[in-house]
Amino acid sequence: MTRSDLVAALAERFGQLTHRDTEFAVKTMLDAMSDALSRGHRIEIRGFGSFSINRRPPRVGRNPRSGEQVTIPEKLVPHFKPGKALREAVDANVPVLDSAETGSTGPRP
Repeated sequence: MTRSDLVAALAERFGQLTHRDTEFAVKTMLDAMSDALSRGHRIEIRGFGSFSINRRPPRVGRNPRSGEQVTIPEKLVPHFKPGKALREAVDANVPVLDSAETGSTGPRP
């Protein structure tokens, strides 16, 4: 689902809201979440999950083209942890595909 899909679904579900109002509400909510995370706050939405910031420590990587070692600086990255209700809803509604349906030939050697 994309942002525009979300706006369309909400506008359809709540007929009293115009498409423009729905778009503004979604933008405002996402901007508030982005702002909170950028300030280092944690966001928890009961029944859905929580968003937090994880620290990736600095490390030494390798340039794939030259093989030369490169220092990769520390990074702060957003992290989402789904809540129990979301995990259970996804698990209950997603069928497990076997290898014939996915086109997989099994594990790689």
